[in-house]
Order: sequence, then structure tokens, then C-alpha cells
Amino acid sequence: MKITLKDGSAKEYAESKSVYEIALDISEGLARAACCGKVDGEVVDLRTVVDKDCELTICTASDEDGLRTLRHTASHVLAEAVKNLFPDAKVTIGPSIDTGFYYDFDHAPFSREDLDALEAEMKKIIKKGEKVERFTLPREEAIKFMEEKGEPYKVELIRDLPEDAEISFYSQGDFVDLCAGPHLMSTKGIKAFKLTSSSMAYWRGDSDKARLQRIYGTAYSNKEELTEHLERMEDAKRRDHNRLGREMELFTTVDVVGQGLPLFTPKGTKMIMKLQRWIEDLEDKEWGYVRTKTPLMAKSDLYKISGHWDHYKEGMFIMGDEKVDKEVYALRPMTCPFQYYVYKNTQKSYRDLPYRMSETSTLFRNEDSGEMHGLTRVRQFTITEAHLVIRPDQAEEELKSCLDLAYYVLSTLGLQDEVTYRLSKWDSANKEKYLGDDDYWNSTQDALRTVLVEKGVKFEEADGEAAFYGPKIDIQAKNVYGKEDTMITIQLDCAIAENFDMYYIDQSGEKVRPYIIHRTSMGCYERTLAWLIEKYDGKFPTWLCPEQVRILPISEKFMDYAEKVRKELAANDIDVTVDERSEKIGFKIREARLQRVPYMLILGQKEEEDGVVSVRSRYAGDEGQKPLQEFIDQICTEIRTKEIRKELPQEEKG
Repeated sequence: MKITLKDGSAKEYAESKSVYEIALDISEGLARAACCGKVDGEVVDLRTVVDKDCELTICTASDEDGLRTLRHTASHVLAEAVKNLFPDAKVTIGPSIDTGFYYDFDHAPFSREDLDALEAEMKKIIKKGEKVERFTLPREEAIKFMEEKGEPYKVELIRDLPEDAEISFYSQGDFVDLCAGPHLMSTKGIKAFKLTSSSMAYWRGDSDKARLQRIYGTAYSNKEELTEHLERMEDAKRRDHNRLGREMELFTTVDVVGQGLPLFTPKGTKMIMKLQRWIEDLEDKEWGYVRTKTPLMAKSDLYKISGHWDHYKEGMFIMGDEKVDKEVYALRPMTCPFQYYVYKNTQKSYRDLPYRMSETSTLFRNEDSGEMHGLTRVRQFTITEAHLVIRPDQAEEELKSCLDLAYYVLSTLGLQDEVTYRLSKWDSANKEKYLGDDDYWNSTQDALRTVLVEKGVKFEEADGEAAFYGPKIDIQAKNVYGKEDTMITIQLDCAIAENFDMYYIDQSGEKVRPYIIHRTSMGCYERTLAWLIEKYDGKFPTWLCPEQVRILPISEKFMDYAEKVRKELAANDIDVTVDERSEKIGFKIREARLQRVPYMLILGQKEEEDGVVSVRSRYAGDEGQKPLQEFIDQICTEIRTKEIRKELPQEEKG
């Protein structure tokens, strides 16, 4: 057989060999570093036997797949350590993730002291260097094996596997775990690791199931990489919007109000207002949208017509019981069915399309409590939602326009390089979840794929991520911890108009069903604010700051001049405050800097006599004295153009 390697060279063998044996044949060093293999693009265990011509890549910890394998093995070492120190704990699942690994246990909460003890136990296990070995069992034997070990969660997992599934286990010494792999050849391959935290989790992510304890960790092939990662995580904690946003007094949460229901303070509210006014003016004045305002709730009848009652009911807040009440209402989880009736209010012809309806929509979704986090996952949120009713021949142009608008918004916010693009498709193995047949889904997915390709957008495809009525272009971003969320979405829907009897009159006077594009231009305001907090570490572009200028009189004698300057700035729509406290000027400057105020104007006798202001900025430090009007012109231009001014290195600041 002929094995083609990553560099294009080839190896030929007369008999079958495992991936590990091939790595060993190439070099002992490669075999020692090997974590897994990829055969014809599929990630496989090092123990996998190759018996035919193929392309083979040997993955080490410097490769993404190799690092995930190392971390997966580390999660098994963690599970063994937990069973050694807490024998009554029940093991569940322990995958690798982008930032490391975790393992869920049915056990009491783990303290930091427990994690330290588990780290010490893991080091003992790794030092022993037990071989990691794979074996399989028939289904009934596998069930019995785990029942005898007293692991009910593993038994449940086995029972849920297909009847013909190969049921594999991995052992390291006396510890055995149900697992599909891949894994390292030995625990000695884990050179550096750290248990970072623990939290509550639900079995299989279902709040109606058992509450488990999740231990998070990370692992690398050397201590240097681990140290770098831990430093990044410390920076992530510092930039976490959930902490920083509260520290900056942008938002808060209160238990008696409810989880996932943030309260915005004046500063946070002002930021959202700025974003909202910008987006509404942008859409209405420059991109051809009309604005609607629709109810926050509706009868269940509306959601039954749209299909949301069948496909989305579990995620809705419902008022009333269909078995008891004549009318049952629900808070809206989306705006589309409401806007369809705005469209239907007057008859449209082909000349009226595209008809682009936009709304600043407050929506409600009954998220699981375990999913709540700051502003990124909430139960009430506001979104820049729009629905474009279009002729079929307008689909490509309008989809491209939606992409262009999204890119413009991202670029203005300085976020264009922070995102990835995903074509979210249906799950053809679960067709009952969706409207339409194979032809419908293939054609709509092809339409979105074509648009992405023609716009030159790099994207990946994901099965099972589509809406029930159509595929989506999802623009994704990661938070400081690496968790990915959808920020902006563009969806093509060629089916739902039938449900609402939507039509337009074509050139022949015939009624024709339109297509619909569901889209956001910026997405959810709450999630976007969280993203901005973390991206800029709270040092927002000047136009977005709730406080753009702080005036610092050096003593009470200059309060009248400070008030005069404040009025001039306020008259030019600049958000300005005056620090009237009887504190030393150095203290006032330090505090304004800590609160990330873009500009400070220091006023004393010389400034008052000359009618100037001494400018200190977050960007360049001491910018010297300037005539007041010159400063006003400068900052107004910066705000109007939404300039993202770069900060000079500390040593270059005046």
C-alpha cells in the first residue's frame, strides 16, 4: 500500500500498519510527539490500522487536532484522579474544547482546595506513565461492564448508541472510560496542565436532568505554552464584560428582577441609544428601509400560522393554557410574523419590491438558566431586525446588499477582523424539524453559498444550524474565553409567504409569492455591547463613549470658566461633565484615566485668560493647549466620522 504524507512524499508497505507504527518508521522523534493521525482528512487514533492507499498526516500538539487529543487524554486523567480521591463520584462526559477540556461529575461542588488536590493526583498518574489502551465490547457486555462499575451515566450513553455501533473503551492502568477517542499512547504525553475552575452543569444540557459539577482545565505539550495560555486567561478575566461592564457602571443585574434580565444604568443606556440612533438613521436614510413598530406579544394563533408554535414553543414565554383559556398569548421571540401583516396592509405590485421593513425589536426567549451569562445570553433583548420582501429575481442582489451592510456596520465598530462566516444548513437526517423538501433546501443553500463565494467571503458550513424555514449566513464572534456566538444573521426564506398568503402582483397581473430575507444589520444590542466592552477593554471609540469629555478645573476659582466651556461643548452635542470636587488635579486626572474618559480639559488661570483649554487624551496623553473652538471642531469631526483613534504606546504619550 502507498501512504502519501503531508509533505507530498510517500511510503510504501507490503502489510498493514497502525498510524503509530508509520510515525515510528518515519522517525522516533515524530512517534514520541505524535498525538493522533488524519487519514484522508479524517481524525483517527494512533492505534488505527491503515490497510490501503491513503493520505496520512501525523498530528502533534502543535496541530489543532493533536492538541485536542492531548487535552482529551488529560480529561481522562482528571476523571481517574477524581475517582481516586472521591470514589463516590459518578463520571459522565469529558471532551476537549477550544481552550482546554472539562469533565462533568455527579458529585458535591468542588472547592479550589479540591482542584489543587486533584492536580497533585493527576501529576502522580502522569508520572506513572501508564499505557493508554483501546478495547471494544459488544453492546450488552458494555452495558453490564459499566453497570458493575456503578456508572449509570455511562450506561445511559451506551443505551443511546445505535444497535450496530462499535462500543469502545480506553484504559490507563486500572481506570477505564467509555470513549470513542482518539487518545495519546501514554499519559506521559501530558507535559503541562492546569485545572482552572469548576461550575454547575446539567446532564446533557437539560435543566430538567441531574445537576452535575463541571471541572475545567487546560493542557499543553510544554510549560511555556501553558504559562502563555494562563496569562491570556487572566487578561480575559480582566476584560470579561460581565465584570468590566459592572465596574464601569454600564449595567447590573438583580436577583429579584430575574436572571437574564439586565438593568442598564444611564451610562450603558446612553451607549445603546447611540448605537440604536446610528443604525436606524443608517438603515432608513442610506439603505432604503421603512420602519415599523409592532406589539411585544400576540395570540398563539399568529405563531401557529408562522410555524413557531410547533418549532419554537419551548423557547417562548406563554401566558395562559390552551386547555383552559379561550385566548393564549405569548411574548414574541421574533418580529417576522408581525411585519408580514404590515406588508399585507396594502396590496403590493412588482414595482414596490424590494420592500425592506426594519424594526428596533425587543424580543423574549426562555433560555435555560444554565445558559445565562452577562449580556451575551439573556431572556429579554433588543435587536436590529428587518425583513425584506423581494421578488425571486432580486434575491442575489439583496442578499449581497445585506452582507455589505453587515460588513459596513462591523467595520465602523472596528470589529470586521473579529468575525468568521458560517453557512448554516439544515440537518437532512431530521427533516421533520424543517419546512420544505430536499429540493427547497438544496436550492436555498446553494443560493447563499453562491453569494458568499461571489463576495469573496471565506466561510465554513455547518449542518443543523439553519432556521426551520430556511438556511442562514451567520456571522460569528468569540468572547474573551473563546466561546462563539452568532452576532449577525442573514436568512433566506422561500417558504413562509405561503403560510401568510403573502403575494405581489406581477407584470401580467398575476399573484406571485415573494421570497423573504430575515436579517440583522448589527444584531442584538446587549450582545454587541458585551462584545465592544471586551474588544476595547472598555476604551471605546469616542463617538460611543457615554462620557466623551471631562472638564477638570484646577480650583474652585475657575468653575465659571468650566461651566462656560461645558455649555459650548454641550451645544455641539458632546457628552461632557465637570469634575467639581475639591481634589488635587493629579487625582482628578488619574481617576478620569481609570474611568477611560477619552478627553480631559484642564482649566486654570492661563487657560481662562487666553480662552484656551489644555487637552489630555486617552490616545496621546498631553496634547497641549488649544483654542476651545479648535478642540470642538476636532472632536466633532472624530465623533461624526466615527473615527477609531489609536492609542500611542505609553512611552510616546506626552
